[in-house]
Amino acid sequence: MSPSAGSPPGPPEAEGAALLLDLLDRRGWTVAVAESLTGGLVAATLVEVPGASRVVRGGVVAYATDLKETLLGVDPALLAERGAVDPDVAVAMAEGVRARLGADVGLATTGVAGPDPQDGHVPGTVHVAVVAPGAVVVRSLVLPGDRAAVRDASCAAVLAVALEAVQHG
Repeated sequence: MSPSAGSPPGPPEAEGAALLLDLLDRRGWTVAVAESLTGGLVAATLVEVPGASRVVRGGVVAYATDLKETLLGVDPALLAERGAVDPDVAVAMAEGVRARLGADVGLATTGVAGPDPQDGHVPGTVHVAVVAPGAVVVRSLVLPGDRAAVRDASCAAVLAVALEAVQHG
């Protein structure tokens, strides 16, 4: 469960989404997504896959920090102490969306897409988390590129982590 730096390995987003949804469907599991910097990109990527409605419960875009608390149940003390760009916040977001949307698996993204730093974090600082039966996985990444590239890579990263967690969970 330790954070790692660098680019995430894994399939491109569309392929990763299709593989993840197929695996979830075979296990009889559902998924929900909590997003900050990706702003709905992860949920959109999942629902582009035909048949996604069999496993996708929904998503919450909690872009503002206070919404991470009110909509996802992230501890306000954690947010006050560390801010929204934090691996433990990512895990709490994944746990919160999983519980609040009644899903087996929760995915979360939080970080700084850029172009400006946020709360002392450079653009490209990203934390993705997945909470699944028997698995809690969080990855901390520093992703290169402009705002769009960071958002796309964050989407690919959380899907790759989800695939890993569901395969081994």
